[in-house]
Parts: sequence; C-alpha cells; structure tokens
Amino acid sequence: MSLKPRAVGAAGDVARCLICKERCSGFQPHIWRKACMTCGCSSVDHTPGSDVEDDQRMGRLLADSPYSHLTAKVKGGGGLRMYKRNRMIVTNPVVSGKDPTFNTITYDWAPAGLNQKLAMQYMELLPESLRPVSGSVGSLERRKQLLHQLPSYDQDPMKCQSLASEEEITAMLLFVKQYKQEVLGVGEVALPGESAALKEAGMLRTAKDSGQPQGHTSASGLTPAADGSNGTDGITQYRCSGCNEEVAKESPVVYAERAGYDCALWHPTCFRCSECNQSLVDLVYFWSCQKLLCGRHYCQSVWPRCSGCDELQGFILEESDLLKTTAFTRRRSGASRKLLLTAAGKRIQTTPDISIFSLAGILHICYPTGLLVV
Repeated sequence: MSLKPRAVGAAGDVARCLICKERCSGFQPHIWRKACMTCGCSSVDHTPGSDVEDDQRMGRLLADSPYSHLTAKVKGGGGLRMYKRNRMIVTNPVVSGKDPTFNTITYDWAPAGLNQKLAMQYMELLPESLRPVSGSVGSLERRKQLLHQLPSYDQDPMKCQSLASEEEITAMLLFVKQYKQEVLGVGEVALPGESAALKEAGMLRTAKDSGQPQGHTSASGLTPAADGSNGTDGITQYRCSGCNEEVAKESPVVYAERAGYDCALWHPTCFRCSECNQSLVDLVYFWSCQKLLCGRHYCQSVWPRCSGCDELQGFILEESDLLKTTAFTRRRSGASRKLLLTAAGKRIQTTPDISIFSLAGILHICYPTGLLVV
C-alpha cells in the first residue's frame, strides 16, 4: 500500500517539505520508498497529517496491550480504537493597562493523570524545542517523532507493501502481538517516591481487566499498597537510571512499569531511546535487554529493516512453501512451531552474522513463553 499525497490545512495545500521548503512543489510518494519523488526527502520530513491520523495510529498500537486503557472505542468503528490523547490548556492573566487580558497556551499532548501544576513542572524540564505547544516547532517535532519512532508499517500489515502471502502477514501479526504483551510500555510521570502509588494503580487496573475484585491478593501475597506507606516507597535518595545523577525530590520523573517501579526512574530529558538517543515520543517505550528503545529500534533489533522501503524484512521467508496456512490457524500448535523453526533455521544458516536479538525474536514467535518444547 503506497502513500498518497494528502491535503493539509483549510486551503487544501499539498504537503510541503520541511527541509526543501519552496523547492518542493508538494509530496509525491515514491512507488515503494518512503520518500518524495519531487525532492527525495523522507515522507517524515513533509508536513505531517492531522491529529485524527496520529490518534488512530496510536490507538492501534496500544489496543490489545496492557495500556489499552489509554484508548477508547470508536462508535460504529468496527472495533477501531482511538488514542485518548491528553491535551492541556493553560490560561495565564496578563496585566496590561486597565483591562486584563489572558494568554492561553495549548499543549497538543501532556502526561496523563497529573494535576496542572505537576504537568507544567514536567513541561518546563523539557527543552523548548520539544515542548508540544500547539502550532510551535515542538508540536511539529512531536508529530515527526510519532512517524519516525512508531512507523505504522511496524504494527499494521495493511500498511506494508512487501508482505505478499498469508503466512508473512500471520508471522507479522504474531510478532506484533508478542511485543504488545511483553515489551511495549508507556512511561508515567510522578514525583520521586510515588512508585508505590503507581504500582497500586497498576495492580487495580490489572485486577479490573481480569475481572478480579478490588483489594485482591496479588501473586506476591501483598494487597495493593501493602508494600508502601501512603503511596510512598520510603527511599530518601534517588538516582536517574539514564545519567546516574541525583534526582531532586520535588522534581517530576518518569517511571517505566516494564523496568520495575522500584528499580528505575528517569529525568524527563533522560527518558530516551538507547539507540537513536531521541526523546521517547508521548513516553512510549519498548523495554528490551534492560534498555529503553523506541518502537523503530526495537523492531529492527529483532528483524532486519530494508534500507530502501524501510519495512521489516524478517517476515519474508524464502522457505514460505513450508509455512502452510492451516498450521497458523492452530494457534501456534506444535506443527506450526516446527514449520516456523524449520523456515527460520534456513534463514539463520544463510545469515551467519545474524544478531542475538534477531534469533531471540524468532524464538519468541515460536515459543512466546520462552520454553522450548522438544
């Protein structure tokens, strides 16, 4: 499925290149590259689309994951979910002359679950170029990061041009299902010491999703908040897991549930992908090998990415004749695992420099629990 030129703004102007500016007459999609035929720049470098498109992509990513509470069903959408993006409007009085006026600032995104004071503290810790103030450079940068860090063709087979068979589509769907359940996460902003409150909220959410009554006993034998006092963890000194510098107690930090609320926290500016060093957009992270990664770099640590079309190539198996559609309909039965391993083994034999991450990804698809059954 190729990209199509789209109108932006009320005037219906075509998407202009943010790099070439007037030299580009408008985005013209290459037949298979994620680039413009007019200027050669990436599609990400052209004026991004609408809020609705962004929220649809994020809704699809977070759906069927432990973070689906950040999405909402669309009425009449056939199961489609939209991202419940948290926006923030700040109104400040401006005293000038006799009649007071008000200065209103709208943030296109803000961390969920915070009061305005703490949310503003968080925003002020970010570089001005990354603050998603509506209509600003920071807002545009956020949209570019959404497209770059979380490409739709890493989660939706319908956005891929290179998948040609049912077997390849099924392999990709299994991979997406695996990372949603085991790797994908959304950071949470709180003050240092509030990890116990976050943990309690997470346990209550899990209990609600699983249909268990509130106040149930967890697998650890503790009821929610039993391991903390008034939502605090009792620790008196904190260090950032990114820069290893001390964190001020009154300064907001980012927690990542996958990393463990008791094990790690980050300065807002240190919550970055360990590969590209970009700030993780909307605090969406992938936790792998004790590292924070953006979606792009996690996916390509498991499967190779084509330098031309930018899509993941691990799903295109040369031994696809071994992968029968009926095997996949058995929900990863022993037969389907053997077929996948056979095809994957052929690929490994012809790729002597395959990374340990790619090998781990192959085994994850065949054996999501990590147990190899002989």
